[in-house]
Amino acid sequence: MKNIFIFLMVILMTSFANALQIDVCNTCPISTLKDAISQAKDFDTIIVKKGNYKEHNIVVDKPLTIIGKDYPIIDGELKGEIITIISDHVTVDGLFIINVGTSYTEDYAAIRVRRSKNFVIKNLVLEKLFFGIYIEKSSYGKVFHNKIIGDALEEYNSGNGIQLWYSNHIEIEHNYVEHVRDGIYLEFSDDCVIKNNVSALNIRYGLHFMFSNDDTYQDNTFENNGAGVAVMFSKKIKMLNNTFKENWGTASYGMLLKEINDAEIIGNTFEENTIGINIEGSNRIIYKHNNFKNNGWAIKVRGACYANQFIENNFLYNSFDIAYNSKVNDNVFDRNYWSNYTGYDLDKDGVGDVPYRPVKLFSYIVNRTPETIILLRSMFIDLIDFSEKVSPVFTPDDLLDNHPLTKKITW
Repeated sequence: MKNIFIFLMVILMTSFANALQIDVCNTCPISTLKDAISQAKDFDTIIVKKGNYKEHNIVVDKPLTIIGKDYPIIDGELKGEIITIISDHVTVDGLFIINVGTSYTEDYAAIRVRRSKNFVIKNLVLEKLFFGIYIEKSSYGKVFHNKIIGDALEEYNSGNGIQLWYSNHIEIEHNYVEHVRDGIYLEFSDDCVIKNNVSALNIRYGLHFMFSNDDTYQDNTFENNGAGVAVMFSKKIKMLNNTFKENWGTASYGMLLKEINDAEIIGNTFEENTIGINIEGSNRIIYKHNNFKNNGWAIKVRGACYANQFIENNFLYNSFDIAYNSKVNDNVFDRNYWSNYTGYDLDKDGVGDVPYRPVKLFSYIVNRTPETIILLRSMFIDLIDFSEKVSPVFTPDDLLDNHPLTKKITW
């Protein structure tokens, strides 16, 4: 086995040693990217010099490195897909790709990766697109330092910025995506890392998971989208140190969780969202060291959510901290800081001596009759909330933080 590995490495090194550089420019012997790919040998490098190249349906069918100098424009003239990669070991770097075709039957992309391994897509600028970067049935790839600017107005006739479909072990880092349907979309894609991206101003979601497991997204910003992030029908997702901000609307939230199990939500900031986290059918999730600040609802629990732990989070100046639509509670709330807590701490140990009940009766009423929100600041509401706190009838009587912290948590 060792000898076979050494033999393969020698073959690979020999290929790199024999690799050539091919220049593409408007006045060069080779003036199109298609011709350069056709004439190139495995592991050659193609340098595309500054200029405007009107091409589409460019197929990269061999291991190549394609580098743009001074961001040459690859203009698809709205005729269809622009670049399709169907080989392993392909790098595309430094191109400005515009004018992807639009179709109601084909998901045309600025750059598509199909059944490829060990690919790199970096430093691209994509504009006037349908789908941006579409990765299907591929693995061990990197997508980083790309700028994807769409002009989507409606969901039905727009595509996603970065889409993964049946693809595993993909790294998506330091990308900026705006004005598309979903900024980043994963379906049936496992063991992927989504890190340090900004996804903003998108029609639907900043990030969207469907049937994808063992993925991590961290240190991203999701701002001013139709909704921040939707995680659906997936398990073992790590959601770490992200910012969900200004995702406002009648059906908007920083994060939607639906049928999610065994996940970690740690170190995130949810600020100025209609709903910080909207949860349904999600179990055994750890919520820890998150900041919920100035949201309409910090957390809405829709039902069928069991064995979750909400530990050491800050709930700061939200209109409602927790909304709950059931009288049964199987979740733990412990050692959180609640800005609305009015208890006392006689022994000065930083833990309130009186448990905190985060679900207010008025929150329950608004859940059932949204129009009553206009009464939010009235004295009548304070009165019914106090009566429910003294003798719970409509809210879970065991939904308590028995150790509420009296100072905001820092970590």
